[in-house]
Amino acid sequence: MQLARAIHLDDSDQRVFASQARTGEWCISGGFEFSNWGESDLIGKPRQAFANGWIGLETAGRVTFVAVTRIEPEEFDRLTDMLAQHFVNFYGAPNLEAARPFATEELLQMRDLCATHAPNTLLTVSRQLTAAGVKEAFRVIEPQQAGLDQFAIHGDIAG
Repeated sequence: MQLARAIHLDDSDQRVFASQARTGEWCISGGFEFSNWGESDLIGKPRQAFANGWIGLETAGRVTFVAVTRIEPEEFDRLTDMLAQHFVNFYGAPNLEAARPFATEELLQMRDLCATHAPNTLLTVSRQLTAAGVKEAFRVIEPQQAGLDQFAIHGDIAG
């Protein structure tokens, strides 16, 4: 089974998001956060989170890129409980039992998104606000096979 972890290619997420996900943190799309948003909410750093931010499951911070990686079933279950607790704490779910099916659904959607990609594949998300609600699209950046010459130091050792 696969899911995705936050990855930072540079420090730009520190500047564009109000709260940045931690490198290596498990992530999901997190589009549910924007379900009640309108055009007036799309300003500044919240707009950036809406436009292209994945949500970290530990910090609730945002990240631009995630990398597909293997997850163990026990860890998946732990994340489900963590997300269910987030729904109780921040979205008014009455208890963990009521929140767990929604948390499971969010994680299964992310699992399904990652299922057909090779490990280390990068994913991005983009969102638009439409009359029907939030529309998400995903971009896939396949892992590249690095050539040895990209890492070799060329020179003359007889010096």
